[in-house]
Amino acid sequence: WALRHLRNICASALADSSSFQQIFCLPFGVLSRVYRNSLKLNKMSGGHDALKLSERDVSKMLSAGVHLGAKNCDFQMSQYIFKKKIDGTNIINLKATWEKLLLAARVIVAIENPADVAVITGKSFAQRAVLKFSHFTGSTSVAGRFTPGAFTNQIQKAFKEPRLLIVSDPRVDHQAVTESSYVGVPTIAFCNADTSLRHIDIAIPCNNKGVHSIGLMWWMLAREVLRMRGTIGRELPWEDTTMPDLFFYRDPEDVEKEEQAARDAAKVASTVVTTGAAAVTDDWGAAEPAPAASTTAAAPAPAAATAAADDWGASGVGDWGASTTAAPTDWSAEA
Repeated sequence: WALRHLRNICASALADSSSFQQIFCLPFGVLSRVYRNSLKLNKMSGGHDALKLSERDVSKMLSAGVHLGAKNCDFQMSQYIFKKKIDGTNIINLKATWEKLLLAARVIVAIENPADVAVITGKSFAQRAVLKFSHFTGSTSVAGRFTPGAFTNQIQKAFKEPRLLIVSDPRVDHQAVTESSYVGVPTIAFCNADTSLRHIDIAIPCNNKGVHSIGLMWWMLAREVLRMRGTIGRELPWEDTTMPDLFFYRDPEDVEKEEQAARDAAKVASTVVTTGAAAVTDDWGAAEPAPAASTTAAAPAPAAATAAADDWGASGVGDWGASTTAAPTDWSAEA
């Protein structure tokens, strides 16, 4: 088939029959290498600089461990394996990962209604990424247990008719993948080296067992979808507004520890504020004797009033005391 296709291309390009015969006198191995090289030139991200894999994205993938696959390798996933480490870990080709990521983003953008895209995951550490992806892209998310018959049983309330299905792991979400094959819904999946590609239409090779790697892949897929829709531009990096950490799984115990630390910090801050207010009050009270000097300076005026009061008491009390003392004397005399 490759040789026949190459002959058709050369026949349309060459009008001279002698040149045509000279080309196909070459060995088949040389022609096959030429054909493979021609295919490499027609890659999805090879024609436009905007679609090429940048160094920043590669560094993010390497930091998150996207390239670290499983030790076992499925025969259908061997085409995406770059090499194998000494300990048996398969290294995934990040170039193939990026190509499949762009292909998946183009398929998602082709859906007119974003709500017709169903994103499903049964893994606990991928649920947050799925919810964030559906929030930014407008897709329908099922984070948790998938109800059997949601794609095939029209009687139940959870019945859906999506046009596209995206799963985090075909092994965990095998029920959704199987039902999508029954109703003819194309499936996009994040696949590891040991993942079977049965009923999978577009496989994105990556490490789907890592907390950071699966979160980063959902973040990059959401970014490419928004870029192709024109929601965000390619000039400014999306991580300035939406960090990949937003898609990462957070352990409930770690969240509880952070909340407890925040409460303790708030208590310490309130204690410091209370102590500072008490210190300010003490300083104000210590400064209180300063006005006492003015009170002392104005003391001569009340002194006159005090003297007047002494005079009044002397006159009044003396007369009243005298009359009171005389009265009992008169009464006793009458008795």
